[in-house]
Amino acid sequence: MAHARVVEFEGVSKERMDEMNSEMEAGGRPDDVPATEIIVLHDGGDKSLVILFFDSEEDYARGDAALDAMPAGDTPGRRTSVRKYQVAARMSE
Repeated sequence: MAHARVVEFEGVSKERMDEMNSEMEAGGRPDDVPATEIIVLHDGGDKSLVILFFDSEEDYARGDAALDAMPAGDTPGRRTSVRKYQVAARMSE
C-alpha cells in the first residue's frame, strides 16, 4: 500500500513558493527521497502543505529520514506538523 507524508508549514511567502518551484523544476527531487509524486499547496497567505507519495513503507522511511535531516533553510517555512497516512484512494485525470 502507498503512503503519504503530509507536512504543514507556516511563514511561507509567495516569493518563497516561487523560488521553491523554480528549484524543483531545475533540479527535481533529492536522490534520497524516493517519492513518486510531490504536491505543494499554498494558501496565498503564509501557510503551505506538502504531500509526498511513496510506493512502499521502505521508501517512506528512507524519504522521511532524509527530509527530517534537511536544513531548515531548504524548507518552505517553519514546519508545524508532519503526519504519515496510508493512501486509501487516489484518482487523477
